Amino acid sequence: MKPSLADLPARVLRNLTPWRTATHWRIAFSGGLDSTVLLHLLVRLGHSQALPALSAIHVHHGLQTVAEAWPAHCQAICDGWGVPLQVVQVQVQPGASLERAAREARYAAFSAAMHGNDALLTGQHRDDQAETLLFRLLRGAGVRGLSGMPAERRLGAGSLVRPLLDVSRAELQAYACEHQLHWVEDPSNQDRQFSRNYLRHQVLPAITRRWPQALASMARSAAHLREAESLLEDLAHIDLAPCITPCAFDWLGVPSLALAPLAGLSAARQRNAVSHWLAGLTRLPDTDHWSGWANLAEATADASPVWRLAEGELHRGAGRVWFLRDQWLRTPLSDAPWREPAQALHLVDNGRVMFSGQTPAGPLHIRYRQGGEVLHLPGRGHRDLKRLLNERAVPGFVRGRLPLLFRGEELLAVANLPGLDGDPQQGWRLHWQPFGEDQGLR
Repeated sequence: MKPSLADLPARVLRNLTPWRTATHWRIAFSGGLDSTVLLHLLVRLGHSQALPALSAIHVHHGLQTVAEAWPAHCQAICDGWGVPLQVVQVQVQPGASLERAAREARYAAFSAAMHGNDALLTGQHRDDQAETLLFRLLRGAGVRGLSGMPAERRLGAGSLVRPLLDVSRAELQAYACEHQLHWVEDPSNQDRQFSRNYLRHQVLPAITRRWPQALASMARSAAHLREAESLLEDLAHIDLAPCITPCAFDWLGVPSLALAPLAGLSAARQRNAVSHWLAGLTRLPDTDHWSGWANLAEATADASPVWRLAEGELHRGAGRVWFLRDQWLRTPLSDAPWREPAQALHLVDNGRVMFSGQTPAGPLHIRYRQGGEVLHLPGRGHRDLKRLLNERAVPGFVRGRLPLLFRGEELLAVANLPGLDGDPQQGWRLHWQPFGEDQGLR
């Protein structure tokens, strides 16, 4: 039965209502069926509606010879419809999954093109949603994964919006034929060695022959799961609120959570809260890998467990868990002479140090803890550095990279630790700025 197309423009416009005040609508334009129909719909709507400025962006991956002609095709379409086009060529990094690598490169290009209050509109439709749900179900995804593709999410400085998620591919194809649109066919979409293509060409047709409404039902299930995910997110915010508290080491700029409030939650609520916190920091681990969280949370207070994740590590210390990445996982050089103490000293993979007040007489240099160091404290005499760090509950991951100021073999100060960071009688203190302000917060 031929799909009804009369209300398609109105449905798309209704789905875009929250973004009518955007500064710019950018269409992710591959030249394929979905994005061609979306672009044509918006060009038509622009003749009768006050819409944001419209342009298209085509990402050229350079993975297929046939794709070399696609930028020219997209340019011809856009020229004919009076739509500005930006063509971006990306380098796809080799890896185990070519699909994932291409997608990451594509969305990085989209993100870079976005400005504040922009909306990037993509052509994913209801069939894509059902395919995503089934693909993730077979991979053992949880509620977040099975909620499918959201209708909108943040992207760069703007938003990514999918206005066709309630439209079937059959409707898009019927619309394209009715309006005699021309689009490119990606031959890789026929390659059934790719899991999604196998589902699209082998599995879903068999399902819909038996259950004609299956794709609509699966999309509806994804909507139910998105609602459930929203409730779990609300619960995570409630559970995380007492964990995101000030601590004596906020100056490190490292994301952290207090452990005690988490310890009172069930294992399921712990995983829910921590996964929502980690989602902004790293790719989430699969179910089997969550044993790393249990080992971390249940370790004794004097242990130093580490949970290694895709883009960083979770460490435990000072009653908190800390997410470390990038420079925090590199070992700084062991010795750095400080020949001009009036100026800040830049440390390899460890930020910089500087003085406030007077500068002590030299020669000075920065070292890192090796063990056995002793610091002289006024009124207390010589004290073992390890004990002093224990008294201040310094997290273990910090101890090996705290800058120690030496004059010859004499330890003068430990950066940033009150009472150990200088000489009040001589009027100087040693300050350490670990990394840039955004370090660990991306």
